Amino acid sequence: MNKAQLVEAIADKLGGRQQAADAVDAVLDAMVRSVVAGERVSVTGFGSFEKVDRPARYARNPQTGERVRVKKTSVPRFRAGQGFKDLVAGTKKLPKGGEVSVKKAPKGSLSGGVTVKKATTKKAAAKKAAAKRTTAAKKAAAKKTTAAKKAAAKKTTTAKTTAAKKTAAKKTTAKKATAKKTAPAKKATAKKAPARKASARKTTAKKTTARKK
Repeated sequence: MNKAQLVEAIADKLGGRQQAADAVDAVLDAMVRSVVAGERVSVTGFGSFEKVDRPARYARNPQTGERVRVKKTSVPRFRAGQGFKDLVAGTKKLPKGGEVSVKKAPKGSLSGGVTVKKATTKKAAAKKAAAKRTTAAKKAAAKKTTAAKKAAAKKTTTAKTTAAKKTAAKKTTAKKATAKKTAPAKKATAKKAPARKASARKTTAKKTTARKK
């Protein structure tokens, strides 16, 4: 049965072919739009339609046997309801007298037995959980980085302080050594000065003696 035959089959029940065609188009359009949006369309007793993501994979060309990479894609999937399965398997008989084979929807649900469920709830929860894990990982990494920076800063400061102390100690030692070398030189100069004065006195005495003679 194609779409035209489906319209003809329900035309008498809906009061004409045009009304049946419009009804079929409206039902199919609503189902397609819901599935494309990621929602699950469930028809009680008939089955459900949903969008399924297929990851990238490798397949083989049936003609050449060549291995081909298939990109990631999304495909529609239909799962038959238990009532539909039972009718096809023969465990239940089709109703007679023009009754509808698909069970009617329970009270409080959408008319016609069609319910639309959002399949994105689980995905949203998974995304939130992944986001929480990512945030926790980032915080942990930030703490480790901060601790490492602080430790490196402390080591650098300690090294600089130690180097400054060593430099100051070297300068102090050099000053003491210079002071020690300068002190003996001054003493030696002071000792030589009196000797010169004594020599000058002897020379003056000799000259005085010579004049007297």
